[in-house]
Amino acid sequence: MSLPRPVKIAGSLTITGLALYAITQARSKSATETDDPGVFSQWGPRSLRVRSVDTVNHNTKRLVFEFPDAQARSGLSLTSAVLTMCRPKDCWFPVIRPYTPISDLNTQGHLELMIKHYPHGKASSHMHTLKPGDTLTFLTSLPGFAWKPNQFPHVYLLAGGAGITPIYQLIRGIFDNPDDRTKVTLVFGVNTEEDLLLRGELEEYARRFPGRFRYLYTVSRPLWEGSEVRKGYVDEEVLGRVVERETMGRSKVFVCGPPAMERALLGSWGERGILDRLGWERGQVYRF
Repeated sequence: MSLPRPVKIAGSLTITGLALYAITQARSKSATETDDPGVFSQWGPRSLRVRSVDTVNHNTKRLVFEFPDAQARSGLSLTSAVLTMCRPKDCWFPVIRPYTPISDLNTQGHLELMIKHYPHGKASSHMHTLKPGDTLTFLTSLPGFAWKPNQFPHVYLLAGGAGITPIYQLIRGIFDNPDDRTKVTLVFGVNTEEDLLLRGELEEYARRFPGRFRYLYTVSRPLWEGSEVRKGYVDEEVLGRVVERETMGRSKVFVCGPPAMERALLGSWGERGILDRLGWERGQVYRF
């Protein structure tokens, strides 16, 4: 016997609510140990107002959301995301989506997101209609990998498209921490040069830390002949060029990109992925 539709919906919402409660209770417990728990350290949704909106390229915007208290910090740990909820037009139910902040997590007064618009994406379409003064509901924070400074001598960060946002947050956290000496190699794959999001910020870190940070861009459809950016994908050939075999066994790989890229790197349906063929163990790889 099938359950009535309202019962199914209520059950789904209950399960979602319990999951969110478990996540935020864990964060609230750790937050009580600090004097400044932060905006996202406590249970419960909060509505944040849009301070500014900047267009990055043809399908990406940067949105800054201000905290009610100008002195407040996010309270997010490195590699965390935030879970948002919106009610797009013509949608019966709210749409819930996670996004990774690109701003310094210790910045006071605001949080910045970079949002790529997808033609049929309900949440991203709604986000691209927001303007200064509008509000967005933030449900909770989503902890990611428990990063510890100097845990690995070398990390490899493999990003594709909008998957650069969690990768960039980790890069920023590593190099903004004077006690973290981790070496970082980034391989960033996109469709065209215009899709190299955060390029200026990445190249500034490379300038400041030439011995510890190197990057390689790869573009599948270059906009012009003679482009200095490598043509191609995040594939076995390019990864074989950047891997340092002497520290490979003690390194960590972080992956975030489109499904096709992740399948190629991680493998699927019993097929070995590129990372496996190159010699990385499954436990060395973390997928955002």
